[in-house]
Amino acid sequence: MQPRRVTLTVNGQRYEIFVEPRRLLCDALRDDLGLTGTHVGCEHGVCGACTVLVDGQSERSCLTFAVQVDGAEIETVEGLASETGALSDLQQAFWDCHGLQCGFCTPGILMSMKDFLARNPSPSEGDIRRALAGNMCRCTGYESIVEAVQQAARGTRG
Repeated sequence: MQPRRVTLTVNGQRYEIFVEPRRLLCDALRDDLGLTGTHVGCEHGVCGACTVLVDGQSERSCLTFAVQVDGAEIETVEGLASETGALSDLQQAFWDCHGLQCGFCTPGILMSMKDFLARNPSPSEGDIRRALAGNMCRCTGYESIVEAVQQAARGTRG
C-alpha cells in the first residue's frame, strides 16, 4: 500500500508524516513521533493503556488508524505537564495519592480522566469508578486512583 501524508497536531505541535493506511495511531505516535508515553497493552482496545485525546475526547489509539485522524488535534500524556515541567493538577493528584505503581496503565488513565473531568467536574465516587471501568490496572486496586481523581476534581494539592 502506498503511504499517505497525514497532518496531526500533537500536544500543540504540528506534524506531517507519511504512513501506510493500516498504521495504527499508537504506532505513529510512538515510532514516528517518538512519543513513547502512549503505551500499547492489549492491542484490542480493552485495557485503555493507549488512550489519547482526539479533538478533546478519549480514544483508544490501538483501534484508530493514523489516517482516520488526519487534521485532528491529539493530546498524549506528554502534553499534560506545562512547558516548564510542572505537573498538571491531575498528575500532581496521582503523585500525592500514590495513584500509580508500575505506571504502565497510568498514561491511559490520566488521559481518560482528563476527558472525564472535563465533562464531569464534580463527580461522585461512583461516577469515577464507572469512568475507570475502561482502564485496567493490575497493581493499585484502584483505591488510590479514585482518591487522586477526587483530589483533582476538588482542585486541591497535597
